[in-house]
Amino acid sequence: MRPDEYRSHDALGLAALVRTGEVTPVELLEVAMQQADAVNPHLNAIIRRMDAQARERLTGPLDGPFAGVPFLIKDLGQDYRGLPTSAGSRALADLPAAEHATVVQRWLDSGLVVFGKTNTPEFGAKGITEPDLFGPARNPWDTSRTPGGSSGGSAAAVAAGVVPVAGANDGGGSIRIPAACCGLVGLKPGRGLVPMGPVQGEAMHGAATHGVVSRSVRDTAAMLDVLSGGEPSGPYVPGTPSDTFLSQVGRDPGRLRIGVCTASSINPEPHPEAVAAVEASARALSDLGHHVEFLDEPPVDDLALARDFLTTWFVYLAWEVDDAKRRSGRKDRSFELDTQIMAALGRAHSSVEYVDTVMRRHDHVRRLSGYFTGYDLLMTPTLADLPPRIGALDTPRVARRAATGLLKTRTAGLLRHSGLVESMIDANLNWIPYTQLANLTGRPALSLPLHWTPEGVPMGVQFTAPLEGESMLLRLAGQLEQALPWDHRQPPAAETGGAGRPR
Repeated sequence: MRPDEYRSHDALGLAALVRTGEVTPVELLEVAMQQADAVNPHLNAIIRRMDAQARERLTGPLDGPFAGVPFLIKDLGQDYRGLPTSAGSRALADLPAAEHATVVQRWLDSGLVVFGKTNTPEFGAKGITEPDLFGPARNPWDTSRTPGGSSGGSAAAVAAGVVPVAGANDGGGSIRIPAACCGLVGLKPGRGLVPMGPVQGEAMHGAATHGVVSRSVRDTAAMLDVLSGGEPSGPYVPGTPSDTFLSQVGRDPGRLRIGVCTASSINPEPHPEAVAAVEASARALSDLGHHVEFLDEPPVDDLALARDFLTTWFVYLAWEVDDAKRRSGRKDRSFELDTQIMAALGRAHSSVEYVDTVMRRHDHVRRLSGYFTGYDLLMTPTLADLPPRIGALDTPRVARRAATGLLKTRTAGLLRHSGLVESMIDANLNWIPYTQLANLTGRPALSLPLHWTPEGVPMGVQFTAPLEGESMLLRLAGQLEQALPWDHRQPPAAETGGAGRPR
């Protein structure tokens, strides 16, 4: 099989070729490795190859809906027994996992052949993928730009045709942001539907979950069938539909009531292309018979939600740093300065303040639930701006010097009162203000590749649904995939392996 033939199939398509004997799993793995060898030097999407493990797996029988399909897992929260899960951190880079993560085991049980782990920012703490340990991942559509984060390595690899689908996870947009940056499908399942174990019952009080980035809606749906359902060590028995998620793709979604909002207190002036993406999608939805209504303001106070999100994230990151120290025996110098700053901000909050922040989620949930009494879905841009250039979001040198001094004198808690949180909201959430809502409220949300700029840069459109809305999202996504197809698009790096600009 030639690389161009390989790239023309989604994962279910490749699995069908394996079942009929038209291609073998060995051939698929070899062409996936060939594509990785061609593009990864320019994209830095894969930071650990697992060729030996993959070839060993091919010596035994494979079964399941994705039997024989090459696959990549994210180097964060997706443990593979015997190999480190670095989470983009030097502190964990040499610490092997004792067992497979539940989602990794489910992927293996579905017949996938894992041959690598993908790049991620340290502890997944940013919407870009530029860890000090491995260096930046790059966007196949324009290698001067980020592929997003924190699942940026997975998204870059899928967009560049290394694999048709790859492991991802999402605590504040980390599936949907890179999907939007790289022209992919990215579904964040609702709270508790996909397990986080066996090490953790849930992460970030349920705000984080596992999933995939893919090129087709049906792959995303079939992957949700593989991943969904509880586990003995989990905190919930999640409700699952009587029909498969894959069976939803192609079904008529009916006439949906869709509220459309581009307004954001965090970014009052989103990029014209972000607005254009939503307006064009709204016209297409109206043509399909849906009721589309533009809103003057978001259904939830997004600035207050952003503050609560960052407080939760900073405190959780402080715990992650301390946990990494306990497990590895490493000291603070093993962590990036930005990580140390965020962890210090987390430690500056009292336990009561933190619980107060977590409890305020119920206010956001109630407001969003009230919105869903009148609408079926909320549509927004996924991104408020173009994917940033590599290095554009580096912490300014002056701020780094000031933070270093405070960290050395153990007075870093003063950072909380320095205006740094406000500047971090502006710098890090300004271009992605729409994604955290689904995480803090636990609702499912989906980014679809419905728009490209004239320069060829993808801009996703996001749909947020009420509880148990995954099936509705997949039905609508299948309809839009037919109306506004994207599978014919190929980024320059996929075809040449080079660092070409978008066409």
